[in-house]
Amino acid sequence: MIKNIIFDFGDVFINLNKEATLNELAKLGVKQVNNTMMQVYYDYEMGLLTTKDFIDYFHQSFQLEKSDLIAAWNAILLDFPKHRLQFLKALKASKKYRLFLLSNTNELHIDWIQNDWGIDLYKDFKDCFEQFYLSHEINLRKPNVSIYEFVLEANQLSPEETYFIDDTKENTDAASTLGIHCWNISPKEEDVINLLQQENFK
Repeated sequence: MIKNIIFDFGDVFINLNKEATLNELAKLGVKQVNNTMMQVYYDYEMGLLTTKDFIDYFHQSFQLEKSDLIAAWNAILLDFPKHRLQFLKALKASKKYRLFLLSNTNELHIDWIQNDWGIDLYKDFKDCFEQFYLSHEINLRKPNVSIYEFVLEANQLSPEETYFIDDTKENTDAASTLGIHCWNISPKEEDVINLLQQENFK
């Protein structure tokens, strides 16, 4: 029986355009992604690099202006359909489940979201969850199994009673190795508001 639900953030609640950042960087002259760039990205997402160090890397490596980089970096972030917040609030009000958020994200993206939504809406959303885990704050990231073990152990959750929703198959595959029930949601075809109708949500 499902008692705990862990949600991803991007393309589960907030819509994303995952190609946008690479497209915008290409316009700025950064046309190829190399292994060093990816490691810098992963380190930043895990909070192992400060925002200043992250921006400095791109400025020094590609002569990008800070404002141009930030705009390109945040181009991935789109709208937050309010019917998803209404669904989340109703789920919390039912008191049937413990709700958690587990997101690979970084300080620049969270700053943009807080400014775009306004702090009241952001707090309204965040308050729906018992714990609000952001990768750059806990120094862990999906799909590393350690991040799921951390959430399970920190909150004394049984994998068999836990359900995880994420749009990236690599992430749900990793979680499922621990016995967590998963929904690899397809954001263009499915909506999180239909969670309770999923066949394996029992």
